[in-house]
Amino acid sequence: MKTIYFVRHGQSTGNIRPVYQAVDVPLTDEGKRQAAFIGERCKKLPIEVIISSTQTRAAETASIIGKKTGHEIEFSDLFRERRKPTKLNGKPFSDPEAERINDIWWQSLMDAGPRALDGENFKDLSERAGEALEYLIQRKEDHILVVTHGFYMRYLVARAIYGGTLNGDNFEPLARSLVMENTGLTVLRHGTPSKKEAWGEPAPWQLWVWNDHAHLG
Repeated sequence: MKTIYFVRHGQSTGNIRPVYQAVDVPLTDEGKRQAAFIGERCKKLPIEVIISSTQTRAAETASIIGKKTGHEIEFSDLFRERRKPTKLNGKPFSDPEAERINDIWWQSLMDAGPRALDGENFKDLSERAGEALEYLIQRKEDHILVVTHGFYMRYLVARAIYGGTLNGDNFEPLARSLVMENTGLTVLRHGTPSKKEAWGEPAPWQLWVWNDHAHLG
């Protein structure tokens, strides 16, 4: 059985401004404190390896956690946040053209419209999430900590639940309802030994915890 502990990065400078977050923004002082809190919590978990998104806010979070747990950090682009259209980066939410592009992008993320410029779309992210989950399955470690991003976590969980049948119709309700706090902890287990239940065999992936942020008080 594998247990994967997913942590969203700490608060970033892009999280606290009314703009479309740029690609590589650092943590705020509050974000660093949040990362230290989750790091203390992770010291109590049987983590064998820490894997992080390559983006600055995630890498900084992972580094703080690693200093608490004593782990070196491995980096993978499989766990980066969804790539937004470049024209959105740093633009204020109030900008009419940015709002127009964002509306088109949202539809593409739900598999309900064409690709928005150079932004990733539903197909890109569903496939990347599937590749990311398979990568974790193939790792030799049984207890893995992954530092990633809030919206991309929705794709990871949705892909774990629906597998290859994931589509825009069953994803959109999750995209709108699954929210995640900075440094929120989510746990997925794969291959959990379990007897057959009344409703049939257990699924390959099981969602054990979503967005636990008790460490933030």
